[in-house]
Amino acid sequence: MRIGLITSAPDHPVLAATTALLTARGHHVETLDPTAGADGQGGADGQAGADGKAGADGQAGPLDPPADVYLLKAHTPAGLALARGLEERGVPVVNPVAATELCQDRLAMAELARRAGLPFAPTRAAADLAELLGAVEAGELLLPLVVKSRHSRRHDLVARVDDTARLRALAEEWPDEPVVAQPYLPSTGWDQKLWVVAGQLFCARRRSELAGPEHTELPDGDGGFGPAELSAERAAVALRAGEVFGLDVYGVDLLDGPGEPVVVDVNAFPGIRGQAGAPEALAALALRVGGAASGVPRPRPRADSGGAGTGAAVATPAPTDAGPGTAAG
Repeated sequence: MRIGLITSAPDHPVLAATTALLTARGHHVETLDPTAGADGQGGADGQAGADGKAGADGQAGPLDPPADVYLLKAHTPAGLALARGLEERGVPVVNPVAATELCQDRLAMAELARRAGLPFAPTRAAADLAELLGAVEAGELLLPLVVKSRHSRRHDLVARVDDTARLRALAEEWPDEPVVAQPYLPSTGWDQKLWVVAGQLFCARRRSELAGPEHTELPDGDGGFGPAELSAERAAVALRAGEVFGLDVYGVDLLDGPGEPVVVDVNAFPGIRGQAGAPEALAALALRVGGAASGVPRPRPRADSGGAGTGAAVATPAPTDAGPGTAAG
C-alpha cells in the first residue's frame, strides 16, 4: 500500500516512527511537501499541481496515480490546498480538510463545541484588540481575560490580560489581528493534553502558555499522567470531540485540576510526542482507511465543484458570544 504524508517535516518523531513501522511491513510511504512547490515535490515545470493532474508536457505528475491515503499534518494554506485537491479526486485524507480548517478558527470551534454540549470555555470574538478594549472599558467584558488570535497558526497571539494597560499594549503590537477572548480562571498553570488516534486515548500534562514563574512544578510533584489517571468524564469529553469535529487524529486541551472539565482548545493532527503506542495506532489507522478505499473508483471533480472538502460539517454562524459557562485559563 502507498501512504502519503502531507508535511514539510517527515522527520517529526511521530511521523518518522509511523513511517518506520509501515515500511517494515512492506508499505511505501512518500512525502508531499507543500513548501516545495505547487506539486509538493519541487514545483518543476511539467509536474502535477495541487490536483495531481499531469503537467504542461503531458506527462503524469507525481500524484498520478495518488497514494491510497494521505495523512494531513501540514495546516498551512498550501498544505490544505494540496489535501483539498486530493479529496476532490476521491482520495481519502486524514483528517479531512473541512475538519482541519474548522479547528483553525477558534470562534467556529467554540460555537460548534458548545452547541454539541461539550464543556468548551465561553468565547467571544472581536475584529481587533481595539474593539476588545472598547468592550472591556464599557463593562461588557470583565478582566482578567485570555486573549488569542482568532485563527490558530504558528506564533499566534495567546496572552493573559489582567488590566487595560496590558490590553492597550497588545493592541499596539497586534493592531490588525482578529481575536477571541475567554475568561481567565486561575489554575495549576498546567494543561491536560489529551490525544486521540482512531479512538485510542493518550494523555500528558504540559505547562500552560499562560503559566507564571510560580508554576514550574507539577501540582502533584511528578510527571506521571496517563490514561489510568484520567477520569472517565474527561476521557468521554475527548472522545466526543472527535465525533463532533469529524476528526480521527486530534488533541483536546483541558484545564488541569480536579474540577469539572473545561475544554480550551481542539487541535487537528497535533504532535503527540513521546506517547508509546501512538505511532502504532497511526499506522493502523492509515492502513485501515487506505485499505477501505483501495479499488474504489475515484471520481474527478466537476468544473463547478467549488473545491469543498469532505468530512466534518462546518459550523454555521452564531452570535459572537458563544454563551455562558466555566472560565478558561
